[in-house]
Amino acid sequence: MLKRFLLPGIIFLLIANIGFSQEKTLYQRLGGYDAIAAVVDDFVMQLATDPSLGAFFKGHSEDSIKKIRQHVIDFICNAAGGPCSYTGRDMKTSHKGLGITEAQWNKSVEYLKATLDKFKVTEKEQNELFAAVFSVKNDIVEKM
Repeated sequence: MLKRFLLPGIIFLLIANIGFSQEKTLYQRLGGYDAIAAVVDDFVMQLATDPSLGAFFKGHSEDSIKKIRQHVIDFICNAAGGPCSYTGRDMKTSHKGLGITEAQWNKSVEYLKATLDKFKVTEKEQNELFAAVFSVKNDIVEKM
């Protein structure tokens, strides 16, 4: 009698689990917090040392640079479906008055792409991450 109910129950659970198996989040596919932090460290260093972008980092204390770094990590982590919460100001407020141009935006995108390539992030994950990044472009680039 138990066999008659047990086998259909097992089959039902197996079929039900197939429907619940989901693809990993972008956060998981990127390698989680530590991998995102490593990418951000490399990316921020490139921005800070670039002649046309480094000026945005001049005058900031070491602590302020660390805070910027943490905000970028939290933004990416959150946008990728991770457990982080972005607690910084909105992008428009954070970048208002900096006069970031389309050319400077494009240069920063090139650096991010190079960093993602360096860390061997696949094209699929890069495209998903860039979708999040480009969603805030109009709040960062100021029309001159």
